[in-house]
Amino acid sequence: MGSSVASQPAEPATSAGFEYVFPAIRGIQARREFYVSMCPLRLIPKIFLFDEDELVPEVRAQRILNKGRLPALTRYIIDNPNDYVFSALTASIDGDIRFESIANSESGTRAGQIRISMAARFLINDGQHRRAAIEQALKENPELGEETIAVVFFHDSGLARCQQMFADLNRHAVRPPRSIGVLYDHRDDQATTARLLAIRAPVFKGFVEMEKSTLSQRSRKLFTLSSVYYATRALLQGLETTKEQSQLLAEAYWTAVDAAIPEWKLVRSRELSAPEVRRDYLHSHGIALHALGRVGNSLLRMSLAPQTWTPTLKRLSMVDWSRANVDWEGRALIGGRVSKSHQNLTLTANYLRKHLNLELSHEEQRVEDAYLRGES
Repeated sequence: MGSSVASQPAEPATSAGFEYVFPAIRGIQARREFYVSMCPLRLIPKIFLFDEDELVPEVRAQRILNKGRLPALTRYIIDNPNDYVFSALTASIDGDIRFESIANSESGTRAGQIRISMAARFLINDGQHRRAAIEQALKENPELGEETIAVVFFHDSGLARCQQMFADLNRHAVRPPRSIGVLYDHRDDQATTARLLAIRAPVFKGFVEMEKSTLSQRSRKLFTLSSVYYATRALLQGLETTKEQSQLLAEAYWTAVDAAIPEWKLVRSRELSAPEVRRDYLHSHGIALHALGRVGNSLLRMSLAPQTWTPTLKRLSMVDWSRANVDWEGRALIGGRVSKSHQNLTLTANYLRKHLNLELSHEEQRVEDAYLRGES
């Protein structure tokens, strides 16, 4: 690296003759040269700038920074200093740039270094939140500064080109299904618990879709891994238990629930098909599982011993889970379709609490009263 100055100079003349030097590999895309390099984390906040937030959208080249995302990204780096992973930043360079190859041979002409004027402006096209998180993480752990991140450099061809790059980079970006995120997450203990439930708990084994977060009409699965995860997370929320205790409690709880829902057993014995049950009943849908998790959390807060709350859960057999039950309209259903809103989740949990003779919290009672008044 040729320099590590703290900020961009106010006047280009003050940096005349001074350059940033990055090791780089040269490539071609759309008949344009681009360069792949590595940059120490300590330099990321100093040379890579954002567009000014006060500019109107049509004259910016990227979206405004969402500061609400930064704490989680920052903690990810700080809490996992030995195995965090960040993908490459993509940046445009508004200024002079020169590539020097290390050899004259065909392969050697692709590797070398790029020299960039210190008067140049670096604009991040993709990775602005990673850049901001790196800046915050360095304040807590300056030792991270010597680590590196990959950077892809493009030569700036004006605002229109930068805006198009942002649009193109994000056009086909698809967030992975929540289920596969849970499947591959080995940091979250509750994700581990959900995977274990799906693999070994009799109620779930063989009937959980492990990758997709929605089920096709013909799917032979009853549940998605993401719905098992969120329901179990609600079940265990705030409990002071070890990872092993949590896993045992979760399996015991869902086993007790299973005993009160005969349709689940009928699917396992192939007397009913999974598509039929999902079509005609609510209990395998995400909102119902999540509501059952909330209800279970109240029971587990009173006692962690299964023998104390298993008798209470037997009352779930009295719940009419059929979608034809008019009680579900406005609670779990809106116009006959399952609704996953926070309010509908609360109303569904309220309905189950009443069947189990459990009290409603102040907030739950407020939502219930509004529903009964027809205000929901």
